[in-house]
Parts: sequence; C-alpha cells; structure tokens
Amino acid sequence: MAEQRLLPDKIYYSIAELSEHFDVAKSLLRYWEKEFDSIHPKRNRKGTRFYSKQDVEQIGLIYQLVKVEGHTLHGAKHQLKNQKKKVKAKVEAKESLLKIRNFLVELKDSI
Repeated sequence: MAEQRLLPDKIYYSIAELSEHFDVAKSLLRYWEKEFDSIHPKRNRKGTRFYSKQDVEQIGLIYQLVKVEGHTLHGAKHQLKNQKKKVKAKVEAKESLLKIRNFLVELKDSI
C-alpha cells in the first residue's frame, strides 16, 4: 500500500484524486458507487464525477471496512448499517494519527 497523505481541503474531488489517495483503481470507486447508496458524486455535462466531502467520508469508511479490515461488500454494508459510529471513530483516529505523523515528519525535516 502506498503512503497515504491527507487530501487537500476542497469542496469537490476528482475520481483520480481519490483513486490516488486510497490507492485503489478508479473502476473500484465506480463499482462502490453502484453498490453503496451513500455515495452520490455530482457529474458535469461530460459525465465527469466530482465527489463531495461526504462522499469522501463514505468512501473512507468503506475502504476501512473492505481493504483494511477485510470485510466482504455485504459485511461492509451490514457494518455501516449497524455500527457506523464505531467504524467512523476508527477512520477519524487513523486520520488524526496521519496528521500527527505528517507534522512530525515536517518537524524532523526542518531540524
């Protein structure tokens, strides 16, 4: 798995940005969009997808369940339905640790 970095603070993200951030194929993100009703990217006239922060949060939860914890899609849907708060807390903790790590790396580089 590639080193995961924080996404820049934006209103919308492209599928390429999310694919790189989560280190998954674009086709997998499109597949998850079909499988999970909670992902609703906006599209322009050409059909290009633009993911909101809520979409990114949902993709992060799905990523945690499927890629990190090894659940099936059915299992991930069940977890999201019944234990969303617990899964969300794990993802938020991971993001906090990633922020701390990035800060420490920047601090080390400046010394």
